[in-house]
Amino acid sequence: MVDLEVDGATLKLVGDFDVRSTGAVRTALYDHLEAHARPCTHDIVVDLTDVPSVDETALRVLAVATRVAERRGHRLVLRGCCPSVRRMLTLARFRHLVAVEPVHA
Repeated sequence: MVDLEVDGATLKLVGDFDVRSTGAVRTALYDHLEAHARPCTHDIVVDLTDVPSVDETALRVLAVATRVAERRGHRLVLRGCCPSVRRMLTLARFRHLVAVEPVHA
């Protein structure tokens, strides 16, 4: 399961983000987008720094939330994706559907 924390425009997930937690994350994402209803100049961030793994169902939730955010005038960005999450984004062909912050060395 995954825990959720909100800090301004950032929604931080902690734990495994998989089919068991997609309902709670979906609800939190849409509530978070609703809280930022007006278009803004800053990104809406989903921080995955403490998420060691995701599955395809979780990636679908993020892809759909990205489209919803764009329709509302926002840019949803994934932050802190570990190598396994990045690999899953590529393997599931979701990499082009979601924005991922670059890793800084």
